[in-house]
Amino acid sequence: MAKYSTNRGGGGGDGDSCELCGRSTAKLRRANVAGADLLVCPDCAPHGENRHADRKNESTDASRDGSERNRKKRAAQRTAKMYDSAKGDSKHWEEKGTNYEKDRLPYLVSGYGGVVESARQDAGLQLSDLADELELDEKQLLAIEQGRATRANIGGSAIRALEERLGVTLVDE
Repeated sequence: MAKYSTNRGGGGGDGDSCELCGRSTAKLRRANVAGADLLVCPDCAPHGENRHADRKNESTDASRDGSERNRKKRAAQRTAKMYDSAKGDSKHWEEKGTNYEKDRLPYLVSGYGGVVESARQDAGLQLSDLADELELDEKQLLAIEQGRATRANIGGSAIRALEERLGVTLVDE
């Protein structure tokens, strides 16, 4: 008769019987069955919670080479970033077109995006028409209307041009 969680085989006490079905075999393996750690035969092993352990180990061995490469790649990228920041040359990653020292974005009123969008629509202008008139990209004007001027690297001159053209107040002074 099979014995559960005894960590010894069932039957005669010689330790070569499956603790799940009681069959005698020399090919016992450890399996966690319903929370019990048992020595089971190959037929009962699929009932254990760790039945995929062999496949996982095989795939882990195969993927170690790939993860090792990824780890080295990430380390090289971090080193390059640290080198760039230590060098103080940030021109290669900053957006082009906005010089923040000369064209600083002023503090904007709360809800400025909705103000711009409403004023544009009241004036009967399409987004593309207003962008062409103010010599802005449509994406920049859309970012302003969505309240993302800071994240979209919009300069203060674009905000002032919008204020003048649409007759609205956007700068919080």
